[in-house]
Amino acid sequence: MRKTCLKSAVLGVALFSFTVATAAAQTARDYINIVGSSTVYPFATVVVEQFGKTTKFKTPKVESTGSGGGLKLFCAGVGVEHPDITNASRRIKKSELETCHQNGVKEIIEVKIGYDGIAIANSKKAKQLSLSLRDIFLALAKEVPDPKGGEKLVKNPYKAWKEVNVNLPNQKIEVLGPPPTSGTRDAFAELALEGGCKTFSWIKAIKKKDKKAYKKICHTVREDGAYVEAGENDNLIVQKLESNPDALGVFGFSFLDQNLDKVQGSAVNGVMPKFELIANGQYPISRPLYFYVKKAHIGVIPGIEEYLAEFTSEKAWGDEGYLTDRGLIPMPRKERLTFEANVKSQRNLNM
Repeated sequence: MRKTCLKSAVLGVALFSFTVATAAAQTARDYINIVGSSTVYPFATVVVEQFGKTTKFKTPKVESTGSGGGLKLFCAGVGVEHPDITNASRRIKKSELETCHQNGVKEIIEVKIGYDGIAIANSKKAKQLSLSLRDIFLALAKEVPDPKGGEKLVKNPYKAWKEVNVNLPNQKIEVLGPPPTSGTRDAFAELALEGGCKTFSWIKAIKKKDKKAYKKICHTVREDGAYVEAGENDNLIVQKLESNPDALGVFGFSFLDQNLDKVQGSAVNGVMPKFELIANGQYPISRPLYFYVKKAHIGVIPGIEEYLAEFTSEKAWGDEGYLTDRGLIPMPRKERLTFEANVKSQRNLNM
């Protein structure tokens, strides 16, 4: 009897200690922690500012870590030491979702926030360019079709834009762009590089036989200095273009839109990177933007539900919302209503 009582007492103390420790952990952070995409970062910071001004909650912390880096942090586990929300300029990959699940992040809410174009821009001091998707692929891919002809790939030999296309200027190929951890880099590879790659019918045919080989050809960026990884800070790319008029930069439309006094976008397949042309799907290098929310943190970290309500409100992401002033291309109203409903019901992501 005494042993049973003693065991019960020890168990009671242990449970009490666990409860106290859990409660302490849950109240260890009283602000929302957001990481992820440098492209979504400006939109998130505007919502964060509005949220901080209009609610009783502390202003969330937002870090620009890149889409891949943000998802890695987000999927590392549940608890106050891990982010609550991660921004992404591409959709979460199945492999990343599997990592989340393996680390206990079982329930995730996916929120698409709108669309963005990827601009290929240069300094306003330089001549504005008109590029085709094929030009972009030939200038930046690691391996390209042999200029001498035949269905054969060679190490990229092109040093100047004029060598790629006689109608382009005779200047060195130098493109400042995001690193592999960036969602912008992923989307650029898929939409721009692959878009130009598949204009070669014999390469396009490889996809049916060997998807991995096809992706390697179409998505691998050259590493000989023509493409310069300029980090996750798109503002830094804009600054570098100002000081180097011969270089081109790759970044989200919102950064182009905010810096039109310094840089200009290039036409791609004859279409300029403009708000209305991205919105109607004419501009060929455009993609959706997202953020992901850890359901286990809702109700534990104060303010998450209210932050979501602010971001998915018409005054924020609507046709006339304040995020359009920063360059966000709104989703059609029907699509906005779908994601708003998913947020309210806390619908779990299934892929």
